[in-house]
Amino acid sequence: QVQLVESGGGLVQAGGSLRLSCAASGRTFSSYGMGWFRQAPGKEREFVAAINRSGAAASFAESVRGRFTISRDNTKNTVYLQMNSLKPEDTAVYYCAADLNGPSWPRITSREYDYWGQGTQVTVSS
Repeated sequence: QVQLVESGGGLVQAGGSLRLSCAASGRTFSSYGMGWFRQAPGKEREFVAAINRSGAAASFAESVRGRFTISRDNTKNTVYLQMNSLKPEDTAVYYCAADLNGPSWPRITSREYDYWGQGTQVTVSS
């Protein structure tokens, strides 16, 4: 069992920045990959970014590449999503997720993730 708690969402103007955090508990954090997904009203949940167990490899959706970074601190059991140059289309509920049974590289498909946080709202105003 893994528990995930996101924080750091809020309201920001276009062009601004936010950093999301996801604190994990319940299993050895460094043994599994982590991902961020988002879901906007009326849309499917979509992949944003993922990072492997060690933090040495990451993947990004094309829509956020160059603006978002993902990192993890295995000593704090926390994964971060730094979001810069935010756009109104980034508005969504952001979820972190844990991939307990994956390979050594970060995976980008939501069905491969085993545990999910409750989500944190990010709203970008124009």
